[in-house]
Amino acid sequence: MKLKNHLPILDWLPNYKKSWFKGDLFAGITIGVMLIPQGIAYAVIAGLPPIYGLYTAMIPQIVYAILGTSRQLAVGPAAMDSLIVASGIGVLATIGSENFIFLSILLAFMVGFFQILFGFFKLGFLVNFLSRPVISGFTSGSAIIIGINQFGNLLGIDISRNNLFHVIITDIVVHVKTMHWQSFLMGGLSIIVIILIKKYFKKIPASLVVVVLGITIVYIFNLKEHGVNVLGEIPKGLPSFKIPIFDQKLLSELSGLAITLALIGFMEAISIAKSIEVKHNDYKVKPNKELIALGFSNIIGSFFQTYPATAGFARTAVNNQAGAKTPLASLIAAFIVGLSLMFLTPAFYYLPKTILAAIIIVAAFGLLDFTMPKRLVYYNFRDLIILNVTLLMTIFVGIKEGVLTGVVLSITMLVYKSTKPHIAILGNVPKTHFYRSIKRFKNVIIHKEILIVRFDAQLHFANTTYFKDQLQEFSTFKGDKLKLLIIDGESLNALDSSAIYALDEILDYFNNLNVAVAFTGLKGPVRDALAKSGLMKKIRYDHCFMSIHEAVVSFEKMCFDLPKKYSYQEYTKQSNH
Repeated sequence: MKLKNHLPILDWLPNYKKSWFKGDLFAGITIGVMLIPQGIAYAVIAGLPPIYGLYTAMIPQIVYAILGTSRQLAVGPAAMDSLIVASGIGVLATIGSENFIFLSILLAFMVGFFQILFGFFKLGFLVNFLSRPVISGFTSGSAIIIGINQFGNLLGIDISRNNLFHVIITDIVVHVKTMHWQSFLMGGLSIIVIILIKKYFKKIPASLVVVVLGITIVYIFNLKEHGVNVLGEIPKGLPSFKIPIFDQKLLSELSGLAITLALIGFMEAISIAKSIEVKHNDYKVKPNKELIALGFSNIIGSFFQTYPATAGFARTAVNNQAGAKTPLASLIAAFIVGLSLMFLTPAFYYLPKTILAAIIIVAAFGLLDFTMPKRLVYYNFRDLIILNVTLLMTIFVGIKEGVLTGVVLSITMLVYKSTKPHIAILGNVPKTHFYRSIKRFKNVIIHKEILIVRFDAQLHFANTTYFKDQLQEFSTFKGDKLKLLIIDGESLNALDSSAIYALDEILDYFNNLNVAVAFTGLKGPVRDALAKSGLMKKIRYDHCFMSIHEAVVSFEKMCFDLPKKYSYQEYTKQSNH
């Protein structure tokens, strides 16, 4: 097997074109500059000292550039993942403590381990259990928690860190009378500046602009002495190599959180990578390889004191718009972050926390999903309920509980739908050979002696009872005039044993009523299952047709002979001889 299949860098680097370098260089510098305030801000969300956000902005990005299949994906700290880190580890250790930092780094290793495991066994499909309504509700709920948690720094008041909406709001209301007006004014103006720059000057890194202005203003006017809270000292230098301490009890306690983050981080990364991939035709994003690339990014990062990393949509979009052609842009961005770690960290001493809060609040607002709820109002009320329940559970009960509730609700709804799928009575469209639902097409012709039914799902153990009950109900409505039941089998791809027994009971029921049963459009695997079970002898091949029209014409010409009333077991015995 070719080595470049495992190391995508060996695919793009040997074929690198000089014309690409300008775009990669500009994009790399842009993302590197963007990552500095983001890394600091997201570390604050995660409850970690700012330096760990810069470490996470650097190391995973280098690893992903070597192993990742997307050429524009920008990997590093992310707002939602940072919140999950804070909420998950916050129950095990005091936020910001040495133990909290140690657990965050160990969590990065575990997230990476599970992502590699999922990728090796090709389990990327597991993210399908995070349906779009669940993702939307969870993301919006997380955004709300991220945003309101920063109101303490924005207003210059002392509120406790929490992941429950009502607790934070209560705390804000109690302390709002002690608001520090200079901090609030600086933070409020920063929000306005960031929004205006993002809207009218998209190529300018808005976060960096307010960071530089904030540091300058605080330093010149000595606002630290007037009560404006600043970031303080950030250690200088590149991250050192340290092996995380592995403790069996801690590994067990963190495993659930790690699996959640592994899936959510992958879901974020693959959805972003796929959205960018469609704009390029020179490479293909491979989901399971992405899992492995993200996994190694987190594992190797954990040895250099990073916390869980994934892709960021804003960073990736900017990277693509700035002209990035290859992951060299990510390596350049990591180099910019590295330079900042070596030489620029003292400059962040006077960075006001209210400006960090402004950056985070704007980023959180960008995570709010207003589009999907508006759409679901019109076409899927059940999914709207799932979305809102997930959101409410996330903000009022907890982050992990919100995700779990959403997944359980989605699976429950899927199971419910599979037990009661759509079933339609069909009628003939005038002057055609087509048959359509009598509920949707009011002018269709309904034959008095024929009941034509289409079951729009697989027939399996969970819905056979519903199928039988519906057929009996429809036949009762037809009354004594009914002579033929036609079951349209276009939607049937396979039959389990419960479906075979259900069809046998249906045949017996209608034969006892002197009603013939015909099947149309049966696929090969379905016919094979019917033949192997012996049930096809009972159905009879001359009662199986390619189309509904052929079955109706056959009935009108000579009617159907009813089969002998043998039991299913007797037919099975006959088929074995």
